Amino acid sequence: MFFSNSARQSGIKSKIAPCVHALLFIGALSTPLRAADIMDIYHEALENDTQFRAARFTHQAAQEKLPQGRAGLLPTVTLAGVRRRQWIDIEKISGTTTATGTGVAARPSEVVIDNQSLTITATQPIYRKENFAIYEQSKLQVAQADSEFIIAAQELILRVAQAYLDILLAEVNVEVAEAQKKAISEQLAQAKRNFEVGTATIVDTHEAQARFDLTAALQIGALNELEVRKRALEQIIGRIPEDMVRPIEMPSDLLTLKYPSMQDWISVAEQNNLALKVQGAVYEIAKKDVERAQAGHYPTLDLVAIYSDQKGVGGTITGRPIDLTSKEIGVQLSFPLFQGFAVQSRVREAVAIREKVLQDLNNTRRNSVLQVSQQYLNVTNGIAQVTALKQALVSSQSQVDSTKLGQEVGVRTEVDVLNAQQLYYSARRDLAQARYNFLMSRLRLKAEAGELDEEDLKEVNDALFRPQAPGPLRSPLAAH
Repeated sequence: MFFSNSARQSGIKSKIAPCVHALLFIGALSTPLRAADIMDIYHEALENDTQFRAARFTHQAAQEKLPQGRAGLLPTVTLAGVRRRQWIDIEKISGTTTATGTGVAARPSEVVIDNQSLTITATQPIYRKENFAIYEQSKLQVAQADSEFIIAAQELILRVAQAYLDILLAEVNVEVAEAQKKAISEQLAQAKRNFEVGTATIVDTHEAQARFDLTAALQIGALNELEVRKRALEQIIGRIPEDMVRPIEMPSDLLTLKYPSMQDWISVAEQNNLALKVQGAVYEIAKKDVERAQAGHYPTLDLVAIYSDQKGVGGTITGRPIDLTSKEIGVQLSFPLFQGFAVQSRVREAVAIREKVLQDLNNTRRNSVLQVSQQYLNVTNGIAQVTALKQALVSSQSQVDSTKLGQEVGVRTEVDVLNAQQLYYSARRDLAQARYNFLMSRLRLKAEAGELDEEDLKEVNDALFRPQAPGPLRSPLAAH
């Protein structure tokens, strides 16, 4: 069944959930003093991300559904006590008369009675169909909450990775814009000198100036985008990262997948997709709601025991209180006969909701297949795209070198050099974006298959930030 925990889901929980609580203490004690990589940011997010903290408390609250559901099967004991004081007037009439013939008036007398009672009632349900359904629902609700908490943990991994890679890409765009501006500035200065000595036309100067102005505008936009991306990460960890580790060349062994074909990934997702498990649990809960509604037609049977100790009973009538102690034990059987057709209405309502939830389950299943297919294609296409863009970058560099040489011998113009440089910088930026898009698609594919955990994020982190020999930080453009 969809709501049951599979061995794979248990493995994911064992990797994510315990690490979550263990790392909270670590995150609270340490603030990164070195350049932060993805795992450093992730550890901070475990402690500071408000969405994940809310999910953690929601999961904690959901665990109480099980003891609440079990309570309907256990005995209930109530203790009731009464203590009161009664004042009773009793009229006594005397029949004696005086010599004058006048009678003797009766004097009222007042009796005070202390009345107190203590009653203990214990009820053990023997057969209550509704309570059994509620208990089964509580187990399903806990399983649903477990899957939802793992989803929240996976979403945190994806949000941290996306925010971090967005900043790296924005930094690449800034550095590309700065390098492009510097190169075009040099070309502009050279174009002006060539025009002054008469070896170039004013058109070349205007072309270089236009490219320079456009690049300056792009640089401003890139700086603004970098600030926006940092603010997005601030929303997760509660601070703006001051220093981040620079990425290096991505190893080729990351350009592989655990399962070779799309159908393999779809089959895994059908078993482990967490959104599908959540919706499956919702459907099973809806089925139990139908049973709860139908339970209104069923009798109830309880075992009831009563102990009563009363003092001062009957004083209101007799004026002489007595003490009573009683003990009772027996079964109580109740048959519902007619409730104004309310039970039938609730059954029809529950059945309709169950069918609606079934359609939601089918839609979730189809959406899971769609998402797995899309992410699989994004990954496989990303592998091809990264490979092609790496070669394009090499070709663009060769084109720049040959165009500059052609300009020196007079067979290429200033515009040709600018165009070659533009293609080269675009190739560097496109390669960086393709790499980061590939990494995110790879993480999302595992999330759709229900297999994403902290180890996958660590794998990406190690691939981007493998330890290097001491020295100055390497520019990300060297890897892109």
